[in-house]
Amino acid sequence: MNTPLDTVSTTPASPAPASPTPRRGSNGWLWLLIVLLIAGGGAWYGWQQWQNRQAQDRAAEADAGQRLEALGERLDTIRTNQEAQNRRIAQADTTNRVLRDELHGIGQRAALIEDSVSKLADPDRHGAQAMRLDETELLLTLGQQRLQIAGDLEGARRAYALAGGVLDGVDDPAYLSLRQTLLQETAALKELGIEPRVQAMAKLDALAQNLSLPPERPSAAAPTLAPWWRRAFGTLIETRPVDRTVATHPSDRAAALAGLQLEISLARAAAERRDADGYRTALKRAESWVRRLSAPSPAQDRQLAQLRELAALPLSLSVPTLGTTLQQLRQLRTAQ
Repeated sequence: MNTPLDTVSTTPASPAPASPTPRRGSNGWLWLLIVLLIAGGGAWYGWQQWQNRQAQDRAAEADAGQRLEALGERLDTIRTNQEAQNRRIAQADTTNRVLRDELHGIGQRAALIEDSVSKLADPDRHGAQAMRLDETELLLTLGQQRLQIAGDLEGARRAYALAGGVLDGVDDPAYLSLRQTLLQETAALKELGIEPRVQAMAKLDALAQNLSLPPERPSAAAPTLAPWWRRAFGTLIETRPVDRTVATHPSDRAAALAGLQLEISLARAAAERRDADGYRTALKRAESWVRRLSAPSPAQDRQLAQLRELAALPLSLSVPTLGTTLQQLRQLRTAQ
């Protein structure tokens, strides 16, 4: 007997549902999007860093420019301060030099005052002082006259030195400034060189010793063989050079040389007596004798330049302070 459990079902079984296939295309786009996002973020980050770096570089350049400008201004300020300091140093040097000279003068005056005060106790000083003042005035007068009249510079120096020694014995304080004036005038005489008159006379003597008869002009020299017409008619015809300003004949040249030496001697005599006009006039005439002796040439130009140089020399000394001490001494003695 058949039971329901034993019955076999003949109904066919329904098939199982198929599993869904994976979507590979959508996953690839997702990864590509992620990569692009990462790349974009990195690029943006890099651009931001580059911008920051550029800003820092520009800030550093601006800072360096400002520092350089500030350094240049500081250098200009330092240079200006240095120039001002140099001017102050120069002014201080000038002031110190003036103060040193003033202190030197004060020291001299103090020494003279001390010397005068030390002699105030002498009871016989008035008679001796008058005698010393007379001697000082005489020596100053002699020194001034020897320099102005005789041109004796050494004699004037000795006279002023003797006057200074005599004036040192005067102890009256009223003559203190007179002693200082005498010291200054004596120093001015010591600074003078050779007397101009003596120097001019020495140069004239040297010029006179070097004078000699210049050689004859080549055109005036006698030829070795005279032309036939000169040999034939030499006794009947006399030839003379066209240029008569230059002496060609031996006798004329000797006379011109003698005239030049005479003018130099006259110039020396005028220099000895300090006749400036006669001295320059004689040298001017000597120039004409030089032109008479030779034709224009470099040697003639040198001789003429030498004569002009001698004519420009002074014949007397120029001492602006000469006689200052003597005048002051006479004024002091008149006031007392």
